[in-house]
Amino acid sequence: MIAIKRAARDEFQYPCSRELTVMAKRLIEYYPMLRDKSAAGGAEWESVKKQLLKRVQNVTTPKKKQGATPSRKRRRALSFERAAAAARRHLLMTLGPLSPEAEQVDGSETTDSPQNQARHYKILQELYKSKPRPNKKDVAQLLDLEYQARRAYIDSDVLKEQDRPAKILQAYPCFRELDHIMDELRRILDQENSHYIPELKNRWETFYEKAQFYGVFKKVMRPPLSDKVKQSVAVIKALPDLFPSPVAPQKKLGHASAAMLHILKSAEDPNTFLQARPLSSPVVIVCETNCILAIGTMPVLIFPKEDLSVSVMYILACYYTFHLTYPKCIATLLSVLQTEVLMDSIHDQDMTSSYKKAMAEWKKFITE
Repeated sequence: MIAIKRAARDEFQYPCSRELTVMAKRLIEYYPMLRDKSAAGGAEWESVKKQLLKRVQNVTTPKKKQGATPSRKRRRALSFERAAAAARRHLLMTLGPLSPEAEQVDGSETTDSPQNQARHYKILQELYKSKPRPNKKDVAQLLDLEYQARRAYIDSDVLKEQDRPAKILQAYPCFRELDHIMDELRRILDQENSHYIPELKNRWETFYEKAQFYGVFKKVMRPPLSDKVKQSVAVIKALPDLFPSPVAPQKKLGHASAAMLHILKSAEDPNTFLQARPLSSPVVIVCETNCILAIGTMPVLIFPKEDLSVSVMYILACYYTFHLTYPKCIATLLSVLQTEVLMDSIHDQDMTSSYKKAMAEWKKFITE
């Protein structure tokens, strides 16, 4: 702000109280996490204004030079745009760890530098250290700002696949929450579409209903049941038979659907089951009162049994978020879901014969 003032006038000027108030209100509008909700009279911006005022009071007015020095090149005066950018950067540095800094405040599109993204990650870590469950909007905003650096880290070969989920959850505890895993799926597949998740759920419901009739038609499941949880279990168990892979599951695994779903017995412990499980892929464990989404030997999150029908979407979101490889015994099924529900295309050279055959039979069924 000071740089803008100096660039616009000959005399050295400082922002007045009214201008500081306007800037403080703009900042809390752009960064809601800075709002001081305990402020009296609804002045949520007052604490930010005090910091700006303190910074302005610590600025020393430079003295004008008497004349040009021949041995020193005269600096070119900053244009208004450069002065504004410099003022924004200086202001964001002054605010310190209280707010995530974007490269620009005025909303114009720029790519954050690695230094900025590193700062966003540091602020994200501090949020989870200070609160066990930080505000979801604040976390989502930081995840948006830090997206490029995060995906470069996750998608790199630095982490071995078997160690990747544990390392990622250690670095990003936010992915122990279902909303953030699903939101990461949106960023990966359709970052600019804020309605991607509702659209995805609608596509899954359509696919789910057709899959029930397809399963009855293929004689791999019975007609729909009245119990929604039992019906969801029946559909998920039938999916690998509807879209079979050429590779049979391991004998210890049993049916291919066990790569995605396990019904916990009354005397069975979830941790004991996970330790003995031959696969490290995401799996949903159905307990007596709720469901557990686990990866490898590690439980990640819990969700109600009523949401079991959409748990396949949660599993797919884990594959994308943690950059995991499909198990061969359900690779055809997951590839079909990838193209038909997630709307994520597969390159022609990656299409297997089993995928092409399964898709041809599926398309024939839904058209007839």
